[in-house]
Amino acid sequence: MSDRQAIPPPTCPFAVARPALSPLRLAMRRFRRNRLALAGLVILAAVAAASLAGAAWDRIEAAAGRPQPYRTPLPGAHPQSPSLYHPFGTDTLGRDMLARTLVGGGVSLGVGLAAAVISIIIGTFWGVTSGYAGRGFDTVMMRIVDVLYGLPYILLVILLLVLFAEQTTAVRMVVLFMAIGAVSWLTMARVVRGQVLALRESEFVQAARAVGAGPGRIIRREVLPNLAGTILVCATLTVPLAILQESFLSFLGLGVPPPLASWGTLASDAIEALNPVQTYWWLLVFPCTFLGVTLLGLNFVGDGLRDAFDPRAR
Repeated sequence: MSDRQAIPPPTCPFAVARPALSPLRLAMRRFRRNRLALAGLVILAAVAAASLAGAAWDRIEAAAGRPQPYRTPLPGAHPQSPSLYHPFGTDTLGRDMLARTLVGGGVSLGVGLAAAVISIIIGTFWGVTSGYAGRGFDTVMMRIVDVLYGLPYILLVILLLVLFAEQTTAVRMVVLFMAIGAVSWLTMARVVRGQVLALRESEFVQAARAVGAGPGRIIRREVLPNLAGTILVCATLTVPLAILQESFLSFLGLGVPPPLASWGTLASDAIEALNPVQTYWWLLVFPCTFLGVTLLGLNFVGDGLRDAFDPRAR
């Protein structure tokens, strides 16, 4: 073996160092490499586009003064199986199931997104305040969360909906959004608090505190940007839970008020129409298929975002 030292390869004087990618860009690169996550994103985009198209169709029919296939029952109508004119068939009142499934998808997705937004606002505020304040304040706030966890939250939602059962459709929809969102923030508050407890003692937070930055500035400039990935992942996991809760409430008759429909109300109507003599399978299959595919896509996207924002990922 030669005793000579290895000569380093010559460097080009015109070479430019590539800038390091930000954590957000690295996460997005890892997300694009996840095929299941991309498939889930495509599924969600397709369902959202179809729901928007159904809502637009309903608006156009209403503006033109024509009977709306989503709302208008036909006198003496009976369920019709899927055909060329009615690809998803019709329900027991003669209303087109394709239109009702698409418009109902918009309602279900709206409930899930609204609940996720409310959960983000309340859960982030509660978790950040509790984690950064610490000591006795943190103990009191988290004991409140523990008490709320012990309550049967679905009964609280049902109670709120029953109290506002005689209100207008718009008021009942707002109450439904608020009720589901108001019980979905507990898990996010715990997750955010745990992250804040770790970030509070990090070097960059201590450096900001050393230069005289106040708690509000530290939270805005240092803590919240580092919580973006965690909040986004929790939000994607909150949407399917909210959709399932709305479907369950609609199945009990306490969800979306008629003549509006969601996938839960359509499934409830289908169960009532089923009988041993005649099985109207299309009333149950199409709404439940849309619901299942949407939940599957949301879970794929949530898992992909969790892996993308994982600091241990390569």
